[in-house]
Amino acid sequence: MSSHTRSPAGPLQGFTVIDLTRVLAGPYCTLLLADLGARVIKVEQPGCGDDARQIGPFVDGESAYFMSVNRNKESIALDLKAPADREVFESLLETADVLVENFRPGTMEKLGYGWEALHARFPRLVFTSVSGFGQTGPYSRRPAYDMVVQAMGGIMSLTGHPGAPPTRVGVSIGDLSAGLYAAIGTQAALLQRGRTGRGDRVDVAMLDCQVALLENAISRMQVDARTPGPIGSRHPSITPFDVFAASDGWFVIAAGNDALFRQLCVALELQQLQADPRFATNEQRCVHHEALKDLLEQRLRTASCAHWQDLLMRHNIPTGEYNDLAAVMQDPQVHAREMLVQVRTQGGRSLTVAGNPVHVGGHRTRISREPPRLDQDREAIVREFGKGRVCATGVA
Repeated sequence: MSSHTRSPAGPLQGFTVIDLTRVLAGPYCTLLLADLGARVIKVEQPGCGDDARQIGPFVDGESAYFMSVNRNKESIALDLKAPADREVFESLLETADVLVENFRPGTMEKLGYGWEALHARFPRLVFTSVSGFGQTGPYSRRPAYDMVVQAMGGIMSLTGHPGAPPTRVGVSIGDLSAGLYAAIGTQAALLQRGRTGRGDRVDVAMLDCQVALLENAISRMQVDARTPGPIGSRHPSITPFDVFAASDGWFVIAAGNDALFRQLCVALELQQLQADPRFATNEQRCVHHEALKDLLEQRLRTASCAHWQDLLMRHNIPTGEYNDLAAVMQDPQVHAREMLVQVRTQGGRSLTVAGNPVHVGGHRTRISREPPRLDQDREAIVREFGKGRVCATGVA
């Protein structure tokens, strides 16, 4: 596990991001930017801060949920309706490169910090907004959480097993995908600013991101003239490409083309399947996927997952373990890629969280700052930006 390891300065070093986001989609965007070297100043609501601070589980009285997506950030608490705090906030924007917010559309305008107003005052500022439904359209003012957009965006309708109740994807894919797209859009806007000298608006909607992730489902529906539904773990257009049962558990086989299927048959000593017209082509295998899986599992249930994986890897057939989270955290490849990093509570207790998968040159996830206490960096930030005077409860 990587902790406070040394690595080259990130590719976004020198960029400053003002972070007005809370909970997950926006904070995940700014986490990615921070891990890549940007300075992220998290502006939180006085008294309670980011809503995620109240979401468990808790470690030493601190939210592990909050800690998992708020490393490498500074914190200052500002009331954006109070004149003195507004002065501090505006002083931050004077030299910032990016402002990221995930309020419901219209909120920033009510505060006097809408895109048009800020662009007029700070023309180089990139203004990134993450919301449930975007800044336009009939749903734009509706509130949303991950569960809402998973249901509305069609992903939930493709998840699970036939005949089972609707099933949420096991991670917050609505929030996380929006955070990813927002980070991409923010960096694209910064590149554009390098050419034009002017910042622009980045508008990312969680619902849009769910639709963007539908892969080939939209095309498949039009070609097949029927609405896709949940099909379990198998791939809708490639067979065999599924989770299979061995004598002691589950593992994955992904034979992505006809040549790999022939190799699979040889490896499993099931050459007779190659001659079966039901399995002659990938198209036919998809039609007869149930029969093929039954025949394969009759063979696979005679030995262990490890036996079959070793055999298939020797034949260059893609295969993989079915890991629970405990196994993932022990996986040598995950450790080699430094995908588990350590953050610490204010009391010094260590917590393992997921790292950043983006490797640029020699740069890896570097913990330069622990997840901050609410308002932890007020004194330093106010002193640096030269606005107001520091007091116990805020800026006067």
